[in-house]
Amino acid sequence: MTDPVTVLRAADVPGYRPAGIPEAPANWLWGADWADVRDLWSLQPGIAHLNHGSFGAVPRPVAEEQRRWQERAESNPVRFHRRELPAAVAAARAQVAAFCRADPDGFAFVPNATTGVSTVLAAVSLQRGDEVLLTDHGYGAVRLALERACHRSGARPVTMPVPLTADDVTVRAAVLAGLSGRTRLAVVDHITSPTARLFPVAELVADLRRAGVPVLVDGAHAPGQLQVDLTALAPDFWVGNFHKWCCSPRGSAGLFVADRWRDRVSPLVTSWGEGRGFPLSFDQSGTSDASAWLATPAALDLLGELGWARLREHNRELAAYGQRVLGAALELDTDHLPQDPVSMRVLPLPAGAGSSPETADALQATIAARLGAETALVAWRDQGMLRVSAQVYNAPEEYDRLAAGLPALLAASGASGLGER
Repeated sequence: MTDPVTVLRAADVPGYRPAGIPEAPANWLWGADWADVRDLWSLQPGIAHLNHGSFGAVPRPVAEEQRRWQERAESNPVRFHRRELPAAVAAARAQVAAFCRADPDGFAFVPNATTGVSTVLAAVSLQRGDEVLLTDHGYGAVRLALERACHRSGARPVTMPVPLTADDVTVRAAVLAGLSGRTRLAVVDHITSPTARLFPVAELVADLRRAGVPVLVDGAHAPGQLQVDLTALAPDFWVGNFHKWCCSPRGSAGLFVADRWRDRVSPLVTSWGEGRGFPLSFDQSGTSDASAWLATPAALDLLGELGWARLREHNRELAAYGQRVLGAALELDTDHLPQDPVSMRVLPLPAGAGSSPETADALQATIAARLGAETALVAWRDQGMLRVSAQVYNAPEEYDRLAAGLPALLAASGASGLGER
C-alpha cells in the first residue's frame, strides 16, 4: 500500500518519485549494475536516505542472516545458548577482529561504541582532580558519558576547541595544548560525527604515547569507511560501530584493548563469563540477543563482494558531489568547507537554522516531511550544520532533489544569511 504521507507531499518536491514506482534514478558514479546493488536494501522508495551515518541500513541478505540465527536460537534455546553460542560468537569475533587487523585476544563485541566508551572509563578508574581530554568535535553521547564519569569521580573534562577546517598540524597542536600533569585519558575521534572530519589519529596516538597519556580512539564511523588497522595504530583503547559503514544489524560494535589494560577491563554488567577475562567475559551477557554480532561477518562478506575499494571511492565521490550541489544551492564557497576523503560531508546552514538541538531536530523532521530526504542536522558551536552521507544505495539525483528544495524551505522557516558565508 502506498504511504499516504508520501503521496501528499509528492507534488511539492521537484523530481519526487512516489513510493511504489519501480523506476530508480541512475547512478553514473557506480555503473550499470547500480539498480541491482540498490535492491540489496529494503529502504522505502521515493525517500532520499542521506543519513546512513547515524543508524546505517541493513541489506536484505544480512537481515536474513540475522533472522536465521534468531530462528536457530528459538528452535532449541537450551542447545543454542549452552552449546552453540560460545563457539559461534568466538568465530564471528575472530573474523571481525581480522577485518580490523586486530589481535583477537584484545577484541570484544559490545552493543555500540558508546557502551565501549563507558566500559573504558570504568577501567581507567578516574580520581578526584584527574582530567580527561577531548575535543569539541566529539560525539554528544560520548561527551555525556565523560561528564558523568567525571562528575562521579571528581575528575574534570577538558574540551579543546579545534577549528572546523583545521589541518592535521593544527589538530595535533590543539589536542596537545590540553595536556597537563593531571591528564589520565585522552579521547580522540578518527572520523568526527558532527563535523565529518578525518583526524590524524596515528600521529595523535603517537603524540599521546610519548606524553605518557593513555588514548581512547573513538572510531565509531571508521570501520567500512576506512581500512582500520589496529595493530599499526596501537591505541590503548578503540571503539567502533559495525552497524554504520559495515551495514551489520544494529547492536554490533567492537572494543579493542591493548595488552597492558586487559586485566582491568570488564563488562559493565557482570555475567557468567566474569572469571574468563578479556575478551571472553564479553561474549555472553545473560540472555541478550547476539544475532547482530553473529550476522556481522555476513555484512562484511557482502560488502566485500561489492569491493571495498570501489565502495569507498564511490561513497567519497558521491559525498563530495552532494556537498558541491548543496553548497551551490545555499550560495556557499565549498572550497572553504571540510573536504576530507570520507563518506560524509557537512555544510553550515544560514543564521538561525538549526542552531540549537531542539531547532535542529525540528528542521530535520521538516526536511524529511516536505522534501522527502532523511538528513542529519546538528547544532555545533551554536551553528546549524547539515551533514549528508553517501552509501552505495544513494544516487546523485537524490542530492540534486534536496538542493532544489532546500533554499526555499529554509527561507520559509525564517532562516537568514543565505550568501553571507
